[in-house]
Amino acid sequence: MRRVFTIGETVLDIIFQNQIPIAAKAGGSMLNVAVTLGRLGINVHFVSEFGKDQVGDIVADFLHSNNVNTDFSYRFHNGKTSLALAFLDESQNANYSFYKEYPSKRLDILIPDFLEDDIVLFGSFYGISSEIREMLYSILIKAKKSKAIIIYDPNFRKTHLHELKVLMPSIKENIEFADIIKGSNEDFELIFNAENPMQAFQKLDDDSKILFYTAGKEGAFYYSNKENGRVNAKSIIPISTVGAGDNFNAGIVFGLLSEDVTYSDIQHIDCRKWLKIIQHGINFASEVCLGLDNYISASYAKEYLKINKFEP
Repeated sequence: MRRVFTIGETVLDIIFQNQIPIAAKAGGSMLNVAVTLGRLGINVHFVSEFGKDQVGDIVADFLHSNNVNTDFSYRFHNGKTSLALAFLDESQNANYSFYKEYPSKRLDILIPDFLEDDIVLFGSFYGISSEIREMLYSILIKAKKSKAIIIYDPNFRKTHLHELKVLMPSIKENIEFADIIKGSNEDFELIFNAENPMQAFQKLDDDSKILFYTAGKEGAFYYSNKENGRVNAKSIIPISTVGAGDNFNAGIVFGLLSEDVTYSDIQHIDCRKWLKIIQHGINFASEVCLGLDNYISASYAKEYLKINKFEP
């Protein structure tokens, strides 16, 4: 069975609506992806760090109960598992406040022995954090040499815009590592001042990359050096958009696996297949927006596997 590795931070999301806490969920962009994939029966490993505290134990139990392997997650003593307060606005979009207490030693793990055609997904601020940059760089070098498929999602927030000049070298380096770049219209506008998917693709400055560009109600776009296409968004009334982009990523990974896309296939897939892969992302993102969970439900995952006739 092919393996998936998601690399990112671990938090406990506490969701507020009208200033009242309404839910608490294990979260973090790549944790959300891992849980959705675990519920789909995919062999997923979560590369992260979180405390050996009560909150960390809750997260660990939750991951294990959802078939997520944590062998490459660092459980530290000196510090606490991070908290993220998510305040929903009138459109059910979230504004975040983070509370973190890490130890001096970070991401103290053995680097996985990647195999060709493994899938490695990383991004968000964790992907450009200076505190773990050396370890992340080593992980990505090993994954690249092993011919794993690398997916990068910058998931760049406006709160870090004042740091962009300092962070830009790491963002560009991450893009160089990646075979597939997935980002939102907001990501590319903030990072590159790109106003549409064509401009975003040009800003990547590498014709060998595959770009997935999400634009909310406008749907999602695929761009390569050969062709481009679009998948429409679903018409829904969201309850919460927390985890929508993460589950789009999970859908992309599911699509790559269900279509049996290998490392050597990346440059030879036609637009029709890429759009089919994007549709899985749209489906998962839409499903998550209809509830307060950061991941698709186990029942939805079971039905989805049945409908798509996919056995991991």
